[in-house]
Amino acid sequence: MTLDQIGLIAGFVFTLMIFSYLLGDNFLYRLAVYIFAGIASGYITVVTIEGVVLPWIRATIGTGELSGIVVGVVPLALGALLLLKGFRRYSRLGNVALGFLIGVGAAVGLVGAISGTLLPLISDTARSLQVEPGAGDSGLQLFNGFLIVGGVICTLIFFGHFGRRNADGTITRGPVGRTLGTVGQGFVVVALAALYAGAIITGLAILSERLAYMLTTIGGG
Repeated sequence: MTLDQIGLIAGFVFTLMIFSYLLGDNFLYRLAVYIFAGIASGYITVVTIEGVVLPWIRATIGTGELSGIVVGVVPLALGALLLLKGFRRYSRLGNVALGFLIGVGAAVGLVGAISGTLLPLISDTARSLQVEPGAGDSGLQLFNGFLIVGGVICTLIFFGHFGRRNADGTITRGPVGRTLGTVGQGFVVVALAALYAGAIITGLAILSERLAYMLTTIGGG
């Protein structure tokens, strides 16, 4: 029996084990999930060590220069401190590395959200109101532009805390704010429904592919 045949049989067995969840949570399904999680964790660990840690050490500490050694030791020290979070006695030392990670992650996420999402959204929203000269249906294009702008504004109002703040900390919106917030909620519902429909279509495509794979395996190719 070749390795390809063994892989084919193993894939068929694991597919049946995953599909057994349709009958309820059972041992076979949990076993398959544990095996996949273990294999994925081991693979990620090996790739991280061979593709990130070892090249980093060779490019920094391995050079023998003081600047390279400092640059290489600092991340390793923070990683060692982070591992101490698993020990109750020394867990506070890991807060230094954890705070550093959270601070850097928040800064990177904020810059990415502004430069990669907010500014392009503002630019596209403003561009949607510009009717291109010679367009076939300028009225429809202008309507789409106002629809996009209105959807963005109403959605921001729905998620934002705009209104009069009461003594207990709650926000009271006026009639206009409540109306625009309701419209924004409608836009959010439509967007989530579209995403959910896309996820269902993707799931059905994967299911049909798996069923075809199982039938091909049973039929012998």
